[in-house]
Amino acid sequence: MVAKLHAIKTELRLRMHEPIAQVGVWLRKVVTGYYQYHAVPGNIDQLSVFGQRLRRLWWLTLRRRSQQPVKWDRVTRISTRWIPAPRVLHPYPVVRFLATHPRWEPYASKPLVRICAGLRLESSWSSVA
Repeated sequence: MVAKLHAIKTELRLRMHEPIAQVGVWLRKVVTGYYQYHAVPGNIDQLSVFGQRLRRLWWLTLRRRSQQPVKWDRVTRISTRWIPAPRVLHPYPVVRFLATHPRWEPYASKPLVRICAGLRLESSWSSVA
């Protein structure tokens, strides 16, 4: 995450004087690609941290554009427009595993078959009654 934020910071510095909408379109593509790779279950907190740090980087870059600094509430409106919110895009590992390794049982189409591993059901029922 640190390396990606450093690369974005360098690119934001180069794109400092471009229109906000043009930089926003570029940032949306970058963030969407980052989320598509890293948005696995359990990583949503780290993606939120990434989004917060990215907003701060963009704010610092926008502040350096002119002698009138950009206020944080304006940056919040800009960032909610252009930077998507993080969400989980990949299924849980169990779901992925079952999709690639389906469980096949010979009696799957028949009703439930109980296999008893050495226990006699009659003796266990007679002790309950």
